[in-house]
Amino acid sequence: EWAPRGADHFYELVKAGFYDQARFFRWVPNFVVQFGLAASPAMTKKWETMIDDDPVGHTNTRGAVAFAKIGKNSRNTLVFINLRTNQTLDDQGFAAFGMVVEGMDAVQKLYGKYGEKPDQEKITQQGNSYLKSNFPLLDYIKTATIL
Repeated sequence: EWAPRGADHFYELVKAGFYDQARFFRWVPNFVVQFGLAASPAMTKKWETMIDDDPVGHTNTRGAVAFAKIGKNSRNTLVFINLRTNQTLDDQGFAAFGMVVEGMDAVQKLYGKYGEKPDQEKITQQGNSYLKSNFPLLDYIKTATIL
């Protein structure tokens, strides 16, 4: 109910196996950790369509999960987990659609020493081959499932 379009889209992506083997490629200390580019460039391309925004129905508190965006109605597959409460993101229209309810300690331990160095365009074009070659210590999602 917080962000129904975002929640539905995330559900469809998980169901399609989009996040399987996806790396946590962006780490901004005391802010967010980001994932959401597929292991395969073909899978990323298949899901490049943007979805409409949701109104912000829940604050971006620590553990809240939201789609990244670069403007109005520009959400697609990139997702971030808030490492702290980021209320300023609410004012910018980042609508949280979910919450890490268990395992936030594991999120805090994801490998973050590469910071924001991985190039998102290269990930989009080359997928995990680029990340494995250049950023081998990144943590990743083995398999995402709907429970």
